[in-house]
Amino acid sequence: MSTETLENLSIEEIEAALAKKKAKEKGRLEAAKQAYEKDTDEKVISIMATAKTLFKELSEFKQYCHIEMDKKALALAEYGAIRSTSKGGFSITNKVGDMRITRRRDTEPIWDERATKAIELIKDFLSDTIKKRDIKLYEILIGFLEKNHAGDLEYNKVMELLKHEDKFDDARWKEGLRLIKESYSNNLKGYGYEFKVKTGDGKWESIILNFASL
Repeated sequence: MSTETLENLSIEEIEAALAKKKAKEKGRLEAAKQAYEKDTDEKVISIMATAKTLFKELSEFKQYCHIEMDKKALALAEYGAIRSTSKGGFSITNKVGDMRITRRRDTEPIWDERATKAIELIKDFLSDTIKKRDIKLYEILIGFLEKNHAGDLEYNKVMELLKHEDKFDDARWKEGLRLIKESYSNNLKGYGYEFKVKTGDGKWESIILNFASL
């Protein structure tokens, strides 16, 4: 609408024209919103349907692995191919030697309530004695007692701490480390599986199927 045309219109006509234009724009935006939301719904429903199907198939496949690998574990035990010290993990390879399945024993380190007292004793000793004479050593040793985001001690750090057991004779240090060791247990989370195929250049390549949390 030109300036001359506007000048020839009354205020009421201009307001009506603006209202019509606003309504048209509002309709366009509403149509775009509905189209976007419809497209989003379609994609979410489609992707989630596939995800649910894959989850079900993956769960069933893991259960299948449990059953078949349990059978193989029994056969291997009878055949004498599993060491008596084995705790459930083993690998099997096809005759050609280009496909391998590994059953991995997944465990989780756990420390009971005795670890709390152990940490108190060790920290008391380190702060009272070591910190005053060797701040760097203090920071290293105290770092081994840092907990992870879940509030648990970390296995590798605790093992590093225990390597220093014979360095000090303080009763708090000795008792703390004793309690740390007594409070520890290794909880079996379940069995995980690894699938590998050998490539043309002789290297093993993993088939990634992450169903550890299933």
